[in-house]
Amino acid sequence: MTPELPPRRFTPCTETATEYPVLLIDSDAPLTDLHACLRERLNAALEHLNLMACSSLPDFAERDLNHVANTARILVQDVSDVFRVIEYRGFDTPAAA
Repeated sequence: MTPELPPRRFTPCTETATEYPVLLIDSDAPLTDLHACLRERLNAALEHLNLMACSSLPDFAERDLNHVANTARILVQDVSDVFRVIEYRGFDTPAAA
């Protein structure tokens, strides 16, 4: 029988630009800090997407559109990764008696 390994404290973020993860999420961070991280990234992504929605296409070069879309994708991926950590922790709620 193999012993169970303790859960890892640091969860790697999803990487698309590197072979190995370089950004890590502290799985033991307070939920309020994890939530603040989510809020900051999600609001930044929404601002980028609002900028695109309120602009006319001739205002942007194709390269500009790609940069804005990629920035939003990275931010939303970070949000998804942090949500995964929160879900794994089970929202720190005690089991019902």
